[in-house]
Amino acid sequence: MKLKLIRQTGIHVILAAGGALMLLPVIWMIATSFKEPESIYAFPPEWLPHPFTWSNYVETLTRPGMAFLDFFRNSMTVTVLAMIGNIASSTVVAFAFARLRWRGRDALFVVLLTTMMLPQHVTMIPVFVLFKYLGWIDTYKPLVVPAFFGAPLYIFILRQFMLTLPRSLDEAARLDGAGNFTLLTRIMLPLSKPALATVAVFAFRAHWNDFMGPLIYLNSSEKFTLAIGLHMFHGQYGTEWGPMMAAATLTVLPMVILFLIAQRYFIQGMAMSGLKE
Repeated sequence: MKLKLIRQTGIHVILAAGGALMLLPVIWMIATSFKEPESIYAFPPEWLPHPFTWSNYVETLTRPGMAFLDFFRNSMTVTVLAMIGNIASSTVVAFAFARLRWRGRDALFVVLLTTMMLPQHVTMIPVFVLFKYLGWIDTYKPLVVPAFFGAPLYIFILRQFMLTLPRSLDEAARLDGAGNFTLLTRIMLPLSKPALATVAVFAFRAHWNDFMGPLIYLNSSEKFTLAIGLHMFHGQYGTEWGPMMAAATLTVLPMVILFLIAQRYFIQGMAMSGLKE
């Protein structure tokens, strides 16, 4: 018992130290957002702001030409729409792979998984040419529409979770006259909340932090997202670290809030999505 207690204590100490190390950049970001310019470049570095000031946040939210709130609204619009598309399309595809029997299902699933190994940069130019031909450049369509055609990672997570649900549920529903749509909406979706929460968090994070997509497809400054807006703090002769850290802190808040809301389902979904092949 003593050896087990010592082993568990050692594991927790190592994990706590690793977690604290991972949080150091976040703590530095938040602390810098409350510092005056002279304190940011102080040596040795000051972890606690002295003096404490809100001027960086005021400047970020009120600076002419920056339009932080507009960038925030643009990012939220693109992220929510794309997240809805990812969840809706990936759920339908995952249901077909997990609960329906049809010829070539397993082979097509393998093909789906192989697409995860294809780097995004390989398809970047062909996809750009396609969207340019469709006239979608400088619109949000290239950032939102592809999400409604499914994502391999999210399909895999949902499919693996649905495989853990008993087949007797399908049989009982079929005996009551339920079709595929009823089986998906009335049985699979309510029971798949942990996996859906996991996909929602992943999709929100991916689209919220997306930099390459808006950089390629958006030309008008009024349509920029936060990922592009943060880059505007980098000037030709230097970087305004105080306002930039304030904007970065505000940018991180929605992700933190979403994770805290979906934390219980997120952890459960990650734990159960790989239990059964």
